[in-house]
Amino acid sequence: MSDPAKSFEDLIVWQKAHQFVLSIYGISADFPKAEIYGLTAQIRRAAVSIPSNIAEGFHRRGQGDKLKFFNYSQASLEEVRYQLILARDLNYADTNSLLDQADEVGRLLTSYSSAIRNSSS
Repeated sequence: MSDPAKSFEDLIVWQKAHQFVLSIYGISADFPKAEIYGLTAQIRRAAVSIPSNIAEGFHRRGQGDKLKFFNYSQASLEEVRYQLILARDLNYADTNSLLDQADEVGRLLTSYSSAIRNSSS
């Protein structure tokens, strides 16, 4: 992490997670109306949690505290990954491109967490 970010918005992992949320909102808008309080609400809540926890962890001082929030992001990402599989299997949407985005966000979260673990601060 040689380029210190001044804001969570400077983090590529946050930027990609935010784009992922926007994609989730777009695809879930076409879910059946009967799902508005079900899968639609659930997938949106879990997706929003990913960049939200990155943002919250950004200004945490301790390494352990920062990692805790990135771990929450990873857990929410896995929740969304399952919900995308469910949406696909229910024939609500073709979620393959979103699953690819989820993979990218997951790789970035893993890399960022590793960088925090390996930093001396």
